Amino acid sequence: MGQEKLDYRKTFVLGLGFFSVSIVWPVYNSFVPIMLENYIKSTTLIGAVMTIDNLFAVIFQPIFGALSDKTNTRFGRRMPYLLIGVPLAAIFCSLIPSANSLPMLMTFVILMNFAMSIFRAPTVALMPDVTPSHLRSKANGVINFMGGLAAVIAYGLGGFLYKKGTAYPFYMSSIIMTMALILLYIFIKEPEIVEEKAKVKNKEKDIDKSKSLLFILFAIFFWFTGFNAVETFFSLYGQYELGIDPGKASMILTSFSLSFLIFAIPAGFVGTKLGRKKTILLGIVGALTVFTLLIFVKNISAMIVLLIIGGMFWAFININSYPMVVEMAPKGGVGTYTGYYYFFSSCAAIVSPILFGWIRDMAHSYKPLFIYSCIAFGAALFCMLFVKHGDFTNKNYTEEDLKFMKENI
Repeated sequence: MGQEKLDYRKTFVLGLGFFSVSIVWPVYNSFVPIMLENYIKSTTLIGAVMTIDNLFAVIFQPIFGALSDKTNTRFGRRMPYLLIGVPLAAIFCSLIPSANSLPMLMTFVILMNFAMSIFRAPTVALMPDVTPSHLRSKANGVINFMGGLAAVIAYGLGGFLYKKGTAYPFYMSSIIMTMALILLYIFIKEPEIVEEKAKVKNKEKDIDKSKSLLFILFAIFFWFTGFNAVETFFSLYGQYELGIDPGKASMILTSFSLSFLIFAIPAGFVGTKLGRKKTILLGIVGALTVFTLLIFVKNISAMIVLLIIGGMFWAFININSYPMVVEMAPKGGVGTYTGYYYFFSSCAAIVSPILFGWIRDMAHSYKPLFIYSCIAFGAALFCMLFVKHGDFTNKNYTEEDLKFMKENI
């Protein structure tokens, strides 16, 4: 078992699910505000509309994740949600640029966001379903790499296509989503025997494991709180504190994202070798150190170097946290626990920009940005110290389960 290797070909195919999700949001976030501006003059209202995706993630992703655990069809547990959600999302995504009124635009935006919520948690839950526990950090590294690659394509190719026609980036996203679904349906076989044995062992309730779950979920909330503030306000921080234009500030922050993309797969190897908890703790301490230095560093070149290092540590955290959460799931509960993960990360995406916005208004300055981020990562570090479960153990799998996983991933 310890010598078993990840099948990268199938894992890349599996990553197409996350790729299809990640191709949509950069296009949506880049161009929908421009369309909304034709009807809404209030930036606050436009910002409120643009939080619908996170609001739906908090409400619907846990629901559909849990429902997929209980689903049993000839297409599998997760696949029915993809077969319904992806085509609907693709249709409504492609219709957004055709809207010629605010009610029509809002209808397509809301329906697309709802359709995306149907399949996101079940799609992510596919990975732990068909991947042995000790390979999940590596697999998650590949899948997040695919997501990062999708974002790069969406920003690069989407911007080029938008100049040719405002609808083209949306058509591109819809086509790629549909093609990814077809490939997933053809090449990924969902397990059946693992689920059927779940009901017997699901009844064991481990209080200590529940405490670990709660602490890691709050850790996830806090580190996304710190990250989302920097992601949201760094352009304004650059403009007002560094004296550079927002476009250049955005390019500086891109070094963080590119670093995450580069280190996504290596972070999975580190988590497998060192252990998930130790790798996450290393990542938090590293990120905390980087953001502490960024409180004082104003030199652009030095900031880029620090952000590249920070992207590496962010990969250590992000790649290994989801596998830790689903490792604690009872058999048959992976979709539910995937929903928990997205509930807490999405809550942070909603709360953090508002909270730091209030702090900025009180301070009349963007100087507290990295202090705020450090406090959030410090809280995440504190929570992680109490997490006692989530590293790989094969005791929950029968030989038959392991044989099936070995044959299918």
